[in-house]
Amino acid sequence: MNTAYGSEAIQIAALRIPDLVLMDIKLPDINGYDATRIIRQQNPNLKIIAQTANAGIEDRQKAMDAGCVDYISKPILYDALLSTINRHIT
Repeated sequence: MNTAYGSEAIQIAALRIPDLVLMDIKLPDINGYDATRIIRQQNPNLKIIAQTANAGIEDRQKAMDAGCVDYISKPILYDALLSTINRHIT
C-alpha cells in the first residue's frame, strides 16, 4: 500500500489493521513520527518501520521513540528492505 499522507495512513491503519506499516518520515500533512504515535495509540501491537533519507543516529532514535520497531534509510536496497520486513512479520 502506498500513501502520500500521514492522515490517510492513520485512517487506513485504523480501518484495515495491516500486518506492517512502512512509514515515511517526511509527509506533506503530518510527519511520520506523529503519525506513528497516533497509529501506535490505536494499535499498540502494529509493526511500524520508519523509512527516511535522514540516516543519522538521532533520526533513528526519534523513530524508535515514536514507536517504530525498526528503521531503514533511503535509498532503500531491496534485499535490506525484505530482510527488515521478514524480521518483523515472521
